[in-house]
Amino acid sequence: MTQKNTTVIRHKPMMSMRQILLMNLGFFGIQYSFGMQQTAINPIYKMLGADESELPILNMAGPITGLLIQPIIGAMSDRTWSERWGRRKPYFIVGAIGCSVCLFLFPFVSALWMAVLLLWLLDASNNTAMEPYRAFIADRLPPSQTAKGFLAQSFFAGLGITLANASMFLFEHIWEGVAGSGLPYYVFGAFMLGSVCSIATVLVSVLSTDEIPPSPEELAELRSKKDRERFGALKEIGNAIVEMPKELRKLGLVYLFQWYAMFVYWQFISLSIAKSVFNTTNAQSQAYRDATTWTGLVNGSYNVVTFMVAFGLVSLAKRHGAKWVHTASLICALVSLLVLPHVTNKFLVFLPMIGFGISWASLLGVPYIMAVRMVPSNRYGVYMGILNMMIVLPQLLETVTFGWIYENLLGKDPTNAITFTGVLMGLAAIAMTWINEPPTIRDMDDVSAPPKVAGEFKEGK
Repeated sequence: MTQKNTTVIRHKPMMSMRQILLMNLGFFGIQYSFGMQQTAINPIYKMLGADESELPILNMAGPITGLLIQPIIGAMSDRTWSERWGRRKPYFIVGAIGCSVCLFLFPFVSALWMAVLLLWLLDASNNTAMEPYRAFIADRLPPSQTAKGFLAQSFFAGLGITLANASMFLFEHIWEGVAGSGLPYYVFGAFMLGSVCSIATVLVSVLSTDEIPPSPEELAELRSKKDRERFGALKEIGNAIVEMPKELRKLGLVYLFQWYAMFVYWQFISLSIAKSVFNTTNAQSQAYRDATTWTGLVNGSYNVVTFMVAFGLVSLAKRHGAKWVHTASLICALVSLLVLPHVTNKFLVFLPMIGFGISWASLLGVPYIMAVRMVPSNRYGVYMGILNMMIVLPQLLETVTFGWIYENLLGKDPTNAITFTGVLMGLAAIAMTWINEPPTIRDMDDVSAPPKVAGEFKEGK
């Protein structure tokens, strides 16, 4: 049965800036976890004996779990309502608990297979917690505030990843020595802090923000679906893919280039800085460990830029359009990543991160401003999940193709890998110009006047 595209028209009260920040605070803890993956996981793999060319395949957990979990969680949350727990909140809580447990256990790994297994579980938990957050914004905020809501997530993503990266550097100066597994003790401190942040920040969001209950008509439709459909969530995903708006398909091409590039960046930035700045490729050397912690500061610096510029992108998107803001940000990434491999001074390496941080702020928020205007409101969850599939499919492609590219086309040189990411960002910028940005829903921006009938359904196009 094909899902009927409808837009639920109801009064969504304006939220204060404090309320918007509180509802998005859980994104801070979730992104701390992703920050640890970006900075610490691949060096840990190397310390446990992994070869550089194996890194893409060892990072397959993120794409696979995202591909399987995010659209299913999105479709399930669309079809969920509990008077006590709400629609999206149950998934936040379950995912956050999983993240907290996995982050606590990760530094105790003593073999490569253990690290790989825990990464799979950690990614599954991250995806369960993160996916409904996008739909949560679209559910809760009126159209005039959705840009601010999505870029608040960029703000907290930058802040969370910054703390994750900085914690590696700070704990190195507090705890000396190496555990029996070969992992430095400062790694334990960084992961333990993440374990606390993951659950605590999500609980603040859950307790501080109420969800808007469905109308009687919508609730009846949700219950009817449960009664008449088996495997309804899977059918919902299939139908949504078939009925996907044309412009959302075009956005998929942009995502192909930009997220393939980001996955390469996260896997090889430590190795690139180790070679270009610290002149080492030996994973057991002190110089390599210094490069790893310095990379944490470098990654932290672009995330500092991210949370500094995130809200500025809101006004730019309103003035010039989300399409052109994102195009410009991708060009910033292109320039930064072409320059970065040629910087040999460890302090000057922070300069290219300014442009990269602007790009990262846009990647995390601006495309969602456009996407939420392209889809019907009763399918926010499933389409946010499909949009996240567009993130993980390029990453999955990277895990099975980039090892060969790295060995045969890039000369097994990590600095060439970073240059390659810059080229991909340039291609994403070109693809972005192909999209026709949908207009803002002006007739829904006036939140001072509720609709004539609360919970009225309006047919979507």
